[in-house]
Amino acid sequence: MAYQQASAAPLSSKNYIPFESARRSVTYHPTIWGDYFLMYTSDLTEISFHEEEQLKKQKEEVRKLLDAADDDSVHKMELIDAIQRLGVGYHFEKEIDKYLQYILHDQIDSVGKQGNDMHAVALRFLLLRQHGCYVSSDVFNNFKDHTGKFAESLISNVKGMLTLYEAAHFGLNGEDILDEALEFSSTHLKSIAGHVSNSLATQINEALNMPLRKSLNRLRARKFMSIYEQEESHNDILLKFAKLDFNLLQKMHQKELSGVTRWWKDLDFANKLPFARDRIVECYLWILSVYFQPQYNLARRITTKVTAMISIIDDIYDVHGTLEDLQLFTDAIQRWELCALETLPPYMRICYQALLDVYAETEDDINILGTSYRVHYAKKEMKKVVRAYFEEAKWSYNASYLPTMEEYMKVALVSGAYMMLATTSLVGMGSLVTKEIFEWVSNEPLIVRASSVICRLMNDIVGFGFEHKFTAVECYMNENNASKEEAVGEFRKQVAKAWKDINQECIRPTMPMPILIRIVNLSRFINLLYDEEDGYTNSKTKAKDVIKIVLVEPVS
Repeated sequence: MAYQQASAAPLSSKNYIPFESARRSVTYHPTIWGDYFLMYTSDLTEISFHEEEQLKKQKEEVRKLLDAADDDSVHKMELIDAIQRLGVGYHFEKEIDKYLQYILHDQIDSVGKQGNDMHAVALRFLLLRQHGCYVSSDVFNNFKDHTGKFAESLISNVKGMLTLYEAAHFGLNGEDILDEALEFSSTHLKSIAGHVSNSLATQINEALNMPLRKSLNRLRARKFMSIYEQEESHNDILLKFAKLDFNLLQKMHQKELSGVTRWWKDLDFANKLPFARDRIVECYLWILSVYFQPQYNLARRITTKVTAMISIIDDIYDVHGTLEDLQLFTDAIQRWELCALETLPPYMRICYQALLDVYAETEDDINILGTSYRVHYAKKEMKKVVRAYFEEAKWSYNASYLPTMEEYMKVALVSGAYMMLATTSLVGMGSLVTKEIFEWVSNEPLIVRASSVICRLMNDIVGFGFEHKFTAVECYMNENNASKEEAVGEFRKQVAKAWKDINQECIRPTMPMPILIRIVNLSRFINLLYDEEDGYTNSKTKAKDVIKIVLVEPVS
């Protein structure tokens, strides 16, 4: 399914800045974290035997809560929903999967009884679709009036409206009723947010700002703890366990980030390549959002380093390299040989050597697992991104040329680097990832292309007027004789469609859900970072706040 129209159009230079005239004026702000995370030594991040025992004990207490809850009750669905929102669902995957199979296949009588309870119906729908189970959206027809619209009487049911709003984000292409549900619930939630209690208003505003489908696990868990604690019906045992689990995971993440920061500091890119963005902490946050669980520590380290390297390479192509230099650099990366260093100018040698070292280290790490073949796929994707960067650089040097949307998106979906990161994110994972899965992910399946569309278009929307190269916005405006507002409106529609494509690929999936969720999580992070601004380039605002509450401040 195409995400854009293609047509020939004469070039308008009204909004286009030739690369050569802008490339030397770029100055990115330095890292705001400096050596901060080097302070997290083993003494500070060590998890004591007592803490481990407490976690095991509290985990068993939560499991007993799950076992004791009536399978046919709304309470059990709410308990599982809370467990997942609090970020501890990964401890109870078997129990949750077993229960979801029950409410999907066996809970027929209870479903009938819940038919007029919007909260119960929407929560069942939400839980099942979250886990890849298909349930018809026709269940929401019960809440329409004789005119075919959602009944106005539902508006006073704030709890039900919130659940309906969250459920509607799991819609598929063609499910018009969920589009209507989203419009109905979001409109009325906005209007009532100022007329409810502070805790409920906070929950509404958080949902409107970042719905469950698009939220990051660690950030969502941290914020939901405060909301859940204020609910009269909250369970102290569950809340206590969630807080301890969050803090122990945070210690582990701090230790990992300390090691990655040490690696980055030793490379000394901040001094050797001062034109590039120094964002190692933000890169770690990016990949932590892809997988936070303890078993993915190797995958996090590998993918964080690759993300940091592609950020440097991106800046070499965008703001520093001459076209002649970039030709040499592109050729060297396609060769992937140490002897290619001799062909490069000094600043490129620094980056090239580091790039080869990262992949060599990765190969050593996964050789132990007998999966060294994975590095071949990772290198192949990196080479593809670099070729796309070079195509964009050639466009930028040709001030008389602006590509059509079809030309642009063919290259820009690759240069967004999400196809590469989707593949790379699997390299350090366990035995679940097979060679067949690498073949699948590297052949641009729909979920990967949809994630890449979200990445590219959200990046380009906030980059218009600030990027030192043209974006999809200029291409669309030129091709369609459109305004910026019309271009952005069209791209937001394409992003919404891409989310529906992702939802579709996660229903009755042909690939294991732990594979698909990596790609979903990449999309979620872009949705956060590039909402209204480029939160990566300007990391003093949104990214800083997220890093503080996820990686610095423990839960009390």
